[in-house]
Amino acid sequence: MKFLGKPRSQRAAFLPLCLLFLKILHPGHSHLYSSRYAGDKVIRLIPNTEEEAYALKKIYQQLKVDLWQPSSISQVSEGTVTDVHIPHNGSRALLAFLQETNIHYKILMEDLQKVLEKGSSLPSQRSRRSVSGYNYEVYHSLEEIQNWMHHLNKTHSDLIHMFSIGKSYEGRSLFVLKLGRRSRAYKRAVWIDCGIHAREWIGPAFCQWFVKEALLTYRSDPTMRKMLNHLYFYIMPVFNVDGYHFSWTNDRFWRKTRSRNSRFRCRGADANRNWRVKWCDEGASMHPCDDTYCGPFPESEPEVKAVANFLRKHKKHIRAYLSFHAYAQMLLYPYSYKYATIPNFSCVESAAYKAVNALQSVYGIQYRYGPASSTLYVSSGSSMDWAYKNGIPYTFAFELRDTGHFGFLLPEMLIKPTCTETMLAVKNITMHLLRKCP
Repeated sequence: MKFLGKPRSQRAAFLPLCLLFLKILHPGHSHLYSSRYAGDKVIRLIPNTEEEAYALKKIYQQLKVDLWQPSSISQVSEGTVTDVHIPHNGSRALLAFLQETNIHYKILMEDLQKVLEKGSSLPSQRSRRSVSGYNYEVYHSLEEIQNWMHHLNKTHSDLIHMFSIGKSYEGRSLFVLKLGRRSRAYKRAVWIDCGIHAREWIGPAFCQWFVKEALLTYRSDPTMRKMLNHLYFYIMPVFNVDGYHFSWTNDRFWRKTRSRNSRFRCRGADANRNWRVKWCDEGASMHPCDDTYCGPFPESEPEVKAVANFLRKHKKHIRAYLSFHAYAQMLLYPYSYKYATIPNFSCVESAAYKAVNALQSVYGIQYRYGPASSTLYVSSGSSMDWAYKNGIPYTFAFELRDTGHFGFLLPEMLIKPTCTETMLAVKNITMHLLRKCP
């Protein structure tokens, strides 16, 4: 067995030096973006009445704001926490409007560019910090993540098998890691995906962390050994590969895929509104320029189609589906598209309750849990609902740290604590399903 991080045999864990050179001075690195966010603000508002909510919707549409929470202007309502990224040239107008209408607000980020640069390490620091091996406490570009996957496929072939399930719109491979001990022909499996929304970087960081922890602790941790002996884990560290790459090179706050539309200049669809389950209903938009655009038809996005095909093909032995998002500190389960109780509610609810308690036991971070529709908001065409409706009985979506102080710019110094606590929650869910939910 070869270890990662700080193994007994350090040579086995380290990426070859040639991979390190690929990291140095990656063009368009996250802290630059040609200073496009200088002077931009992130503002939190909670409308106290439906009149205030209506007024906010109107001004948001006029100013073309980037809504962080909730994901769609249509979901802004009385009492809803609303986090909005407003460009420098529109912030004065928005603040004047809020003062005039007496709507209370709080500035979460005074200068988005400065927050962005403060939270990420410089390329020179990244290189220096990576000399001793792959660093799981920094964010990695798509190229780095895929090189890491190739490396693990070569060095940990006893537990890892890497394969592609298709190509993205821009022609990038959609890689998945199959993790588990090859002990018998039939084993149940868990699917884990991260990065369905491009700007939620803590998701892919967690997927990498999960793999690292599995390989490091397989021999020493009885729980991990049981998980990998009895289950396979299909792990997709970056679902939305085109969007994730674009969030590194062009727009840090890009959310959607990068597909083209024949009638509009706006690109991409929301990969979590593109599934064939109550497609393009409440919580999704039919307009290609909106962040929650459902796409021209279900599974129009090659990335969604590829994952849906894989899950359909393997649904007999995939027992759980876990998808990692940010931000809100929530553990969600179906339904997302309607207010209703799922048939196996008691088992799923019990797993969620124990998972959030396990997570909280590490650093005291509190997560809300419950059906997505009532805990977060109603959204149609989601991967979680689709997986559940297509025969995978235990489906969850995590909204990782934080609750808005950093939002999508969770600093690298918080990767380790976020992933450490989330790891406990995932192990808890997995063991719960193995023991009590056949």
